[in-house]
Amino acid sequence: MRSFQRGVLDLRPVTLTPGVSRHAEGSAQVEFGHTRVIVTCSVEERVPPHLMGKGTGWVTAEYGMLPRSTHTRSPREAAKGKQSGRTMEIQRLIGRSMRAAVNLSTLGPRTLTLDCDVIQADGGTRTASITGAYVALVMALRSLNSKGTLSRMPSLTPLAAVSVGVVKGEVRVDLDYEEDSAADVDLNLVATGDGRIVEVQGTAEHQLFDRKALDAMLDGGMAAIQQLTAAQAKVLG
Repeated sequence: MRSFQRGVLDLRPVTLTPGVSRHAEGSAQVEFGHTRVIVTCSVEERVPPHLMGKGTGWVTAEYGMLPRSTHTRSPREAAKGKQSGRTMEIQRLIGRSMRAAVNLSTLGPRTLTLDCDVIQADGGTRTASITGAYVALVMALRSLNSKGTLSRMPSLTPLAAVSVGVVKGEVRVDLDYEEDSAADVDLNLVATGDGRIVEVQGTAEHQLFDRKALDAMLDGGMAAIQQLTAAQAKVLG
C-alpha cells in the first residue's frame, strides 16, 4: 500500500497556498503529502553583468533545506562555508524551469529570485519547489503589474514538476522518501500543462530501464503535471 492509500499513478494530496509571506513580492507554500516547501519571489531592479544593456530580465533560484526538515538534523550549509553539489544542481534546475515559464524580454532590466526553503522533506522536494515557484513567480509579476512597474503582464507558460520512478517493477508517480530510496529507476520531469517538456532527469539507480518503461514514466508524469497545472490555475484565479 502506498502512502495516502493511493494508486501507482496518483499524486499525494497537493496543497498550494499563495501569499504566505508578508514582505515578498510573491510567495507560496506547496505541500506534496508530507513534503512542504515555502517559496518567495523577490524583485531587484538590476540584472547580472552579462545582461546589462541588453534590455532583458533574469530569473534565478536558490534552494535550501532547513536543518530539521529530515529525520535527523543536518548542519546549515552556511555553517559549512559552501553549498553541496546537490543543492547547486537543484537550484539551477529550478532557475532553468522558471526561465522557461516566462518571456524574459518582457521583464525589463530586473531580476526575479525564487527562494525555495524546504521545511519538511519526504521525497520530491525539487519537484515541489518548481511547482510552488511558478505560483510565487506569477504573484510577483501581478504585483509589479498592479503597481505600474510592469505596463503589462508578461506572457507565461504554466509548468510544474513531478517525480516518477520504477519501484518493485511498477511505474509509480510522485515518490515519497521511502519509495525514492528504494527505486530501481528515479526520474524527475518538468513540463508544461499542454504537454511540452522542459527537462527530464532519469537515472537507473539499481536496474537499467528500456524505452517502454521510459514511455510509461513520461505518460504517468505528464498526466500528473496536467493535474498540477490545473491546481496552480485554481489558486491563481
